[in-house]
Amino acid sequence: MTMLSREERSWVLYDAGNSAYSLIVVTVMFPLYFKGTVASTLPPADATAYWGYANAGAALVLALISPLLGPLADMRGGKKPLFALFFLVGVVATALLAIPLEGAWLWALGIFVLSRIGWGGSSFFYDSFLVDVSAPKRMHDVSSRGYAYGYIGGTVPFLALVVWLFAVGGEGIPPHIAQAGFLLSALWWALFTVPMLRHVGQRYARPRSARPLRRSFEQLLRTLRTARRRRDAFLFLIAYFFYIDGVDTIIAMAAAYGVDAGLGAGTLVGAILMIQIVAFPCAILYGRYATRYSARPLILTAIAVYLLITLIAFFLPDVAGPTGRAALFWVLSFLVATSMGGVQALSRSLFARLIPADRSAEFFGLFNIMGRFAAIMGPFLMGIVASLAGHSRWGVVPIAFLFIIGAAFLLQVKE
Repeated sequence: MTMLSREERSWVLYDAGNSAYSLIVVTVMFPLYFKGTVASTLPPADATAYWGYANAGAALVLALISPLLGPLADMRGGKKPLFALFFLVGVVATALLAIPLEGAWLWALGIFVLSRIGWGGSSFFYDSFLVDVSAPKRMHDVSSRGYAYGYIGGTVPFLALVVWLFAVGGEGIPPHIAQAGFLLSALWWALFTVPMLRHVGQRYARPRSARPLRRSFEQLLRTLRTARRRRDAFLFLIAYFFYIDGVDTIIAMAAAYGVDAGLGAGTLVGAILMIQIVAFPCAILYGRYATRYSARPLILTAIAVYLLITLIAFFLPDVAGPTGRAALFWVLSFLVATSMGGVQALSRSLFARLIPADRSAEFFGLFNIMGRFAAIMGPFLMGIVASLAGHSRWGVVPIAFLFIIGAAFLLQVKE
C-alpha cells in the first residue's frame, strides 16, 4: 500500500470529519432529539412527516443548485471559495442545532435544512477535488481510503456519545447529550477540514466565462441529450433514481420510524453503531464478487434485501413487547448493513462502465443530480402517507414500490 501525499492525506481526512455529521446529526441524534424534545408537543406521525419534509426540502435545494454550481467551481479560482462557503454554513448551522428546545420545532428544522445544504454542497465540491489531489492511476486507492476513513471518522465521536448515553441510562436521549453531540459533530468536522483548506488547491480549471449561469444550463441540456442516446446508461439512471431513493429514505428515516414503533434510544443508537461496523466489510465483499462475476445481479440482490427490510419494518409495530420489537429491529439493521455500502459502491462502478470514459465528468454530473432528486421523493412520500394514514408504518409502503420500479428498469440494462 503506497503512502499518501500531503494533498491526498488532507483530502481523505475531510471525509473522516464530515462523516460524523451524517451519522450523528442526520441518522441518530437530531431525529431522536427532534422527536423526543423539540417536537414533543406534536402528534408522533406529524413530527415524522415534518422531519421527512425537511430532508426532502434540503435535497431539493441541493438538486436545483448543483448543476449551476458545478461549472462555476470549474472556473479558475472558483472551487475552493465555494467549498469553504458551504463548509462554513454547514458547521455553523450544526452548532446552532444545540439551541432549540421544546416547542421550537420549526426553528430547529430550518437550522437543520441549512446544515444539510452546507454539508451536501461542501461534499459535492469535495468529490470534485479528487482530480486535483491525485493522479488518475491513484484515484481508486485514494477514493477508497476516503470511503474507509469516513466510516472510522464518523464512528469515533459517535461511539463517545454512545458510551455517555449508556452511562446516563434511561429512555430517550437527554437534551444535554444531544446538544453536546451537535457541538462535537461541528467541532470534529471543522478540525478535520483544516488540512483540506491549507493544503488542497484547484489544479485544473477552465477560463472564467462572461455568462457562467447560461453555460451551466447549456451543459446540463447537452448531457441529458447525450444520455438519452445511450440506452443502457439512460435506463440505469432511471433505475438508480428509484432504488437509491429507497435506500436513502431508509437511512434518513430509520431512527424516527423506530421511535414511532416504540423502541428506546439505546436500541436505536446501538443498532446504528452496528450498521457502521458491519457495512464496511460487506461493501468490500460486494466489490470482490462484482469483480469476479458482474455488478447488476449483486445490485438486484441488494434491492431484494431492501424489499425484505421494508416488509419487516411494516410489521415491526405489530410485534408484542419491547424486547421482541428491539430484536427484530436489530435484524432489520443488520440487513441494512449487509447491503448499504454495496449497493452504493456498485451503482457508481456499474454506471462508470456504461458511459464514455472521455466524458465521465459530464455523465457523473448527471448521476449526482439524479441522486439529489431521488433524496427528495422518498422522505416526502413517507412523510405524507404517514401523516394521512395516522401511523408511520404506512409510509413504508411507497418505499417498497420505489425498489420494485428501480429493479424493473435495472433488469433492462445490459452490462
